[in-house]
Amino acid sequence: MKVEVQQVRVGRLQPLANSGLETGIFKQPVTESWLAETGLQGDQQGDTRHHGGVEKALHHYPAEHYLAWCELLPELAAEWQPGAFGENISAYGLTEVDVCIGDIFTLGESQVQVSQARQPCWRLNQRFGHPGVSLAVQQQMRTGWYYRVLQPGRVWAGCELQLLERPHPGWSLQRILELFYRDCLNRPALVELAALPELADSWRTVLQRRLDSGAVEDWQHRLYGAA
Repeated sequence: MKVEVQQVRVGRLQPLANSGLETGIFKQPVTESWLAETGLQGDQQGDTRHHGGVEKALHHYPAEHYLAWCELLPELAAEWQPGAFGENISAYGLTEVDVCIGDIFTLGESQVQVSQARQPCWRLNQRFGHPGVSLAVQQQMRTGWYYRVLQPGRVWAGCELQLLERPHPGWSLQRILELFYRDCLNRPALVELAALPELADSWRTVLQRRLDSGAVEDWQHRLYGAA
């Protein structure tokens, strides 16, 4: 499995609409960048509690999703182009159906591993000026995903992303998203997924809370922010 990276993107902090907050979602394409354990050189995040760090060092969003967004939310047609979701990597040929948790890829001179899918939050509503984007991303399960960096190195527009190892072929990101957002209390599946060492700790925590409580967490604040 091999695809060509169309764009590498980094972003400096900018105001997020009228929220009074700053965001790094407005990323710009660069010819090349150095990928360290915490992300691309020069890339910034406004909310470092929920974005960035070693488990979310690099965000990949499938470029082919944008056509589907044009059809679903045509009123935002001008926004639907690579980079709109603040991704660092834009490429055609890989979606949540094709990628599994723990997959290891070479990316240019670096090596990365899939750590989790993205959990959409209310900041997407602010970014697009539309109150339903975060929920739509969750419902459509077109979230993109994050990589942790196993080997730092140079990456560039046009470099190859090539699969090296797939330790968990039964756990595509699509299956994981189904479990998180639709089949939410499937206990055997929750137990199996929580046991995978490659899954990001933050996602394992969510799974364990469901197992302990027998209930699904409240999504209201994540999707819509404070009341």
